[in-house]
Amino acid sequence: MADRFMHTVLTPAVFAAERHYYGRTYPAFESTPERDPLTVAEAAFIAQRDSFYMATITENGWPYLQHRGGAKGFLRVTGPNELMFADHGGNRQMISVGSLAKNDRVSLFLMDYPARERLKILGHARVLDAREHPELVEKIAPPGGHAAKVERVFVIDVLSYDWNCPKFITPRFTAAEVQEAVAPLKARIAELESQLKLQTP
Repeated sequence: MADRFMHTVLTPAVFAAERHYYGRTYPAFESTPERDPLTVAEAAFIAQRDSFYMATITENGWPYLQHRGGAKGFLRVTGPNELMFADHGGNRQMISVGSLAKNDRVSLFLMDYPARERLKILGHARVLDAREHPELVEKIAPPGGHAAKVERVFVIDVLSYDWNCPKFITPRFTAAEVQEAVAPLKARIAELESQLKLQTP
């Protein structure tokens, strides 16, 4: 756990709720760094993700949650406290982009369902026009390219992060992960079938 994360989210109202329901409060984090840099562990975890959820705050104060997906590693760690990802043309609603123009606070939620791990990230985001920053588009280009044109680049200044416990995370697996897991079984079945054919008169 990074200290700055809990220092940020443990507000007086949170402490009051803890006292009401549990008769105690979570330890306060009085002396914390201004920001918590990402470590090798966070960078490795992020590099393996092919999707994440991003929360912003609309101009009228409502939380807005959006799913982001791409090739594995499309969310790039570009510095100790910096993340970037390419924004391709979509439904053209521009809700996240417009919201960040008024309130740059952002929260990311990254899941590894098979391993039952989750990483939460707090930060400040800005959105850059890809036409004005071709060097950044080149820097974060996904492996093998992308069918859709890059229209914007999201740059996130990471404030802090927190790893959650695995409780209540249901393991889920992609088709590729299932195929990899059953490949040895299929090979063994094929081998046994071949042996049976040889033994059959």
